[in-house]
Amino acid sequence: MLMLMKIKIAMLVGALAAPVLATVLAPPPQVDPEGISRLAPASFSYRAAGDFSRSGKPVEGPLRGLGSPTELLVMKRQVTVAEYDRCVEEGACPRVGSQSGRRDVPIVGVSWHDASTYAAWISLKTGVTHRLPTDEEWTFAAAEKARDEALPLVDPADPAQAWIARYETESNRSRPAETAPQPGGTFGTNSKGLDDLAGNIWEWTDTCFIRASLDGNREQVTNTNCGVRVVEGAHRAYMTDFIRDPKSGGCAAGVPPTNLGFRLIVERPGAAVADAFRKAVKLLRRA
Repeated sequence: MLMLMKIKIAMLVGALAAPVLATVLAPPPQVDPEGISRLAPASFSYRAAGDFSRSGKPVEGPLRGLGSPTELLVMKRQVTVAEYDRCVEEGACPRVGSQSGRRDVPIVGVSWHDASTYAAWISLKTGVTHRLPTDEEWTFAAAEKARDEALPLVDPADPAQAWIARYETESNRSRPAETAPQPGGTFGTNSKGLDDLAGNIWEWTDTCFIRASLDGNREQVTNTNCGVRVVEGAHRAYMTDFIRDPKSGGCAAGVPPTNLGFRLIVERPGAAVADAFRKAVKLLRRA
C-alpha cells in the first residue's frame, strides 16, 4: 500500500515537473518589463464598493483595512489602440467605435466583455496570464490617486442630500480639460509608478456590483449582480458589462465617467504550477 502511494505521488511529481521545466527552459514570455509596475506587498485602506444600507437607508460602504499578501504586477498604463488593434486583426477581439486616429493612446469605447476578451487573447499570445484587476487591487495600485468613496456628511436623516452634495463637489472639482484619450503619462504618474489613474479614462475592474445590509454588527450581501461591474477613475462608478459609452448607461455617485478603457494585472508565470510541484515533492519525501 505504501509502495503504491509512493508510485502515485512520483507520477504526480513527474506530471507536474514537465510544465515547471518548460517554464524554466522556455524563452522569456513576451511581456514588456518596462511596461509593468511591481508593487510590493503592503497594507491599505479600502472603501467597499456596492450599494449599502442600514435600517433601510443608504449609507457609505464600510472602510476596511486590507493587505496585498504577494507582489502585484500591474500595467503602468492603459492598453493602447495599437495593442488592442492587434487582437482585432487576428479576429479575436471585436472592433469598437472610431478612435482619435492615434495609435499610442488608450483604447476607449470598450465594454467589460471586450476587455476580458483582450485579456484572454494576450494571455494565449504570451503564455502568461493577464486579467482585469479586482476593485481592491485597483485601489491598492492607485495609492494616493484612489479616492475615499464615503458619502459627504450633510444630513444623516436625508441620505439623498449626500448624493447631491457629492455631485456638486465633483462638478466643481478641477477635471481634465481634454476629453479625448491622451498618450500615456499625460495626467501624471503616481507613487507606485502607474500612469494616468486620475486622468480622463475610467478603467474596468472584475468586481461585481453588490447590495448589502449593515444592520447590527453583521454585513449581509443581499444581491450580487455580475452583469454590472465596478469601474474606477476620477471616482468610482458602476457599469453594465456590455456598455461601451458611459453616457448610454451606468450609475455613478457624481459626474458621469468620460471614457471606458482598461489596464491589466499580469500573473507570475508558472507560480501556481511551481507551488504544486513543491507540495508534491514534500508529500513524496514524507511517504
